[in-house]
Amino acid sequence: MKRLPHHRLDGPSNGPTLILGPSLGTSLVVWDAQLPALARHFRVIRWDLPGHGGSPAELIPPGATVADLADLVLALTDHLGVERFAYAGVSLGGAVGTHLAVHHPERVTALGLICSSARFGEPTGWQQRAALVRAQGTEALVGTAPGRWFTPGFSNSATAAALVADLRASDPAGYAACCDALAGYDLRAELPRIAAPTLVIAGRGDPATPPAHARELADGIAGSTLLELPAAAHLALVEQPHAVLTALRDHFAPSPPDDLRRAAGTAVRRAVLGDDHVDRAQARTSAFTATFQDFLTRYAWGEIWMRPGLDRRSRSCVTLTALVAGGHHKELALHIRAALRNGLTPDEIQEVLLQTAVYCGVPAANAAFAIADPLINEGPVINEGPVITDGP
Repeated sequence: MKRLPHHRLDGPSNGPTLILGPSLGTSLVVWDAQLPALARHFRVIRWDLPGHGGSPAELIPPGATVADLADLVLALTDHLGVERFAYAGVSLGGAVGTHLAVHHPERVTALGLICSSARFGEPTGWQQRAALVRAQGTEALVGTAPGRWFTPGFSNSATAAALVADLRASDPAGYAACCDALAGYDLRAELPRIAAPTLVIAGRGDPATPPAHARELADGIAGSTLLELPAAAHLALVEQPHAVLTALRDHFAPSPPDDLRRAAGTAVRRAVLGDDHVDRAQARTSAFTATFQDFLTRYAWGEIWMRPGLDRRSRSCVTLTALVAGGHHKELALHIRAALRNGLTPDEIQEVLLQTAVYCGVPAANAAFAIADPLINEGPVINEGPVITDGP
């Protein structure tokens, strides 16, 4: 069996697959800032280039091509039973994704290219770098890497130092073989063949692949979207992690149609509030309140409660606080039950209500404790009255 690159899987096993490719000189940790949010929705596969991170240099020979690296990704996806996938890559990792989208369009559902290019300059520069690393190791590049990867204000950060340490630890043979691949890479004439929806992200301060490279990609790929980020150099996903995450998340998981959002919102609403409550609310829905119920299902539950920025436990904490502050006692009783269902312990709910005593006022917290106490202790349930809405 063909040897596979070192890789890590995160996220739900039944989620859509998203592959994240690294840049030359870095390992899969270059995606650490985006991983938690992406892994809430996607089955994320991160992989290491040969000689980088946990991948052995022997995965590709001297004189290797980007096609060889793409074959490693395909071997990995075949091994994992993944037929189709979205792909995002930075620099060389983006080149691998571009090759896959051109030559294996049936496998790539969507593409994200970060600080990448259809051609990374003249071959002689990469050939010289490969020769330097083979002779002196990657230590010969450590002094100049921060200036290529980061803007001056970021180059002395702890995050930058950790990534430079990744470069120092890279195997010279694997690094040099990746330089060989970049030397022979030129997909400019083949960009129009890409049919996958494509997002191109550039760092305006990137000296390695200046914004002109990103514009060439965007101009060559029909229907693609271009985003240029200020205050970012070659590793824009490290310097501007939230901006890159937001762009990728919007690109790979656009807002679903109303019917899908409604179905997803109903599922979340039932999981958080319970079937009994949702059934009662739906049974009492009238022609007058139906539009509002639909709004709650699609927007509150199908969008806000499903956003990856906070987990359900955290959203319960925020919701309890807001309901105490607003004096919405019927909804507070409902969401105390929901908080327990979302995994908050009675002690944690107590801490939330104590916090409200400081910031919402003692009388508001006093009323909240009176409502919560019988629910926490499984005493008599407060009469909620006619259920018209469950509150957002």
